[in-house]
Amino acid sequence: MTKDPLVVFTPSGKRGHFPAGTPILTAARQLGVDLDSVCGGRGICSKCQITPSYGEFSKHGVTVAADALSEWNAVEERYKSKRGLIDGRRLGCQAQVQGDIVIDVPPESQVHKQVVRKRAEARDITLNPSVHLRYVDVAEPDMHDPSGDLERLRDALRAQWNIESFDVALPVLSKLQPVLRKGNWQITCAIHNVPNQPTRLLDVYPGLYEKPLYGLAVDLGSTTIAAHLCDLHSGEVVASSGVMNPQIRFGEDLMSRVSYSMMNAGGDQEMTKAVRAGMNELFRDITAQAEVEADQIIDAVFVCNPVMHHLFLGIDPFELGQAPFALATSDSLSLSAQELEINSIHPAAQVYLLPCIAGHVGADAAAVALSEAPDKSRDLVLVVDVGTNAEILLGNTDKVLACSSPTGPAFEGAQISSGQRAAPGAIERVEIDPVSKEPRFRVIGSDLWSDEDGFDAAIASTGITGICGSGIIEMVAEMRMAGIVDGPGLIGSPEQTGTERCFLDGRTYSYRVWDGSAEGGPVITVTNRDIREIQMAKAALYSGARLLMDKFDVDTVDRVVLAGAFGAHISPKHAMVLGMIPDCALENVTSAGNAAGTGARIALLNTEARSEIEATVRDIHKIETAIEPRFQEHFVNASAIPNSVEKFPILGTHLTLPDVNFNTGGGDSGSGGGGRRRRRRG
Repeated sequence: MTKDPLVVFTPSGKRGHFPAGTPILTAARQLGVDLDSVCGGRGICSKCQITPSYGEFSKHGVTVAADALSEWNAVEERYKSKRGLIDGRRLGCQAQVQGDIVIDVPPESQVHKQVVRKRAEARDITLNPSVHLRYVDVAEPDMHDPSGDLERLRDALRAQWNIESFDVALPVLSKLQPVLRKGNWQITCAIHNVPNQPTRLLDVYPGLYEKPLYGLAVDLGSTTIAAHLCDLHSGEVVASSGVMNPQIRFGEDLMSRVSYSMMNAGGDQEMTKAVRAGMNELFRDITAQAEVEADQIIDAVFVCNPVMHHLFLGIDPFELGQAPFALATSDSLSLSAQELEINSIHPAAQVYLLPCIAGHVGADAAAVALSEAPDKSRDLVLVVDVGTNAEILLGNTDKVLACSSPTGPAFEGAQISSGQRAAPGAIERVEIDPVSKEPRFRVIGSDLWSDEDGFDAAIASTGITGICGSGIIEMVAEMRMAGIVDGPGLIGSPEQTGTERCFLDGRTYSYRVWDGSAEGGPVITVTNRDIREIQMAKAALYSGARLLMDKFDVDTVDRVVLAGAFGAHISPKHAMVLGMIPDCALENVTSAGNAAGTGARIALLNTEARSEIEATVRDIHKIETAIEPRFQEHFVNASAIPNSVEKFPILGTHLTLPDVNFNTGGGDSGSGGGGRRRRRRG
């Protein structure tokens, strides 16, 4: 019997089979996908816009044919002609399933907008930006001493500001004469000057130009693009914003995107176009938010992992998909915004990309190194930038080692049965009573716990919608602490755990966190497959850290710094119970927040820091986990919660984990992390 077509939604990762002719909006509602609609599917409100993706998606196991959706219809045509519709988009209420299809739900079509947590951290930064305003008096033309206006401007800048030479682009030269005359031979010049680069004249303004100039510090992540708009004179962050990386529809993890470019002709160019369009959308949003003009933004610094680096630059990431993982270039790059098709800021704006460390340790890791400076630490510090692809640094003043670990999207709430991105209504904090096994939780958008008075009123507008990344980490750790999950990762039966919240779900048990069905809301559960996804993600993270410790010939570290969007939202205790990080004194586990974004801001506001990180990166030694024989050994050990071999004695001084084992010899050996591993004690 032939199966109905498969519909896969991104970024949620939710999927299901639906009969041909099912509207995409109907499929989304049945799967609990966050797709908005106000008009009830009549094609009037346009809230249900979706973007279908075509080609081969090895991650999802589907090949999407050109006729996977019903043909463009009169309702969509009428809407587009009257109100406009972005090319490539369809209305979810009109487009019907005809074959296997991958559907991206853009942020504006989501009811619960994502909360971008890559905020700007408070940091003292020495100000030495690359762009300065220089006011000059220029000599008027003289028939007895003939020279061009540009030549007399050069003389003025040399005499008044000691600027010996500079490059000038044709658009600036073309406006020079009218600007000089409008300013009565007094003008302000925007000068771009960084070490080892030619000085550039970016723009000229008549008279004294007093508006501030701005720069952008951009963290281009696999999942989220975050940007901070900084005043180049004061260093102040005047606005921050973020968007989902539109490349998610091609694959949530990096290797899926590399695979997409391999399997689909022109796939890399398609992803480059998508991320640049998302970048321009973000910059227009941040410009409006800060109420500044686009041409006041004249400098930008970008940090990103190697695959994002190549796709943003328009370089096919093919070589990053196979050993020896060669980069097209690992050096820093200085480019113009126009070269990168960034048309939402000053046309002459300059762009600096930090250097990459190696094939899978990118400019984002370099930015973390700049921000957290492990090379200047007297004690041994482990810096972990948690994300879809984790970057890990271990070092002190003697040396710094680096590696990356493919943790996947589980920490982002993806591939989790009730998982979602961080948005209002998502569970983000959890506590489970070890005796009653009853959970209490907090959701994004409210400071109240679920068992506190006023909670229902506080969440009335959002409801309880799912579990975000920080929530699932705390949930699994709390389940282990409460004896609901054993060391190998198996959820116990009601009889074994002492709670009816554990129920038979196929061949394994699941834990019911919240039942909102009576009010028309979702039933939120944690399944054994969810536990397995978190085990795989945290094992990859821990194994990378443990491998660096092997190379350092140590079994412990002095400090752990959690960086990235999760850093500020994960408690050290839960991270350690889960076995994400090595055993360490809890007071020595700290958060650096968005360290990559902070590094980008440092490089934006202090050009000397650019030379510093370029030199630092050359001294960082990269460890390639894919070819290290002990990585797999560490991974197997770290699949248990917290670990089947490492003892975590410091954690043991704070709490004792229940000594339970729910494997009674039967059942599905794959669901709990493997039959042989399941016999080990946690």
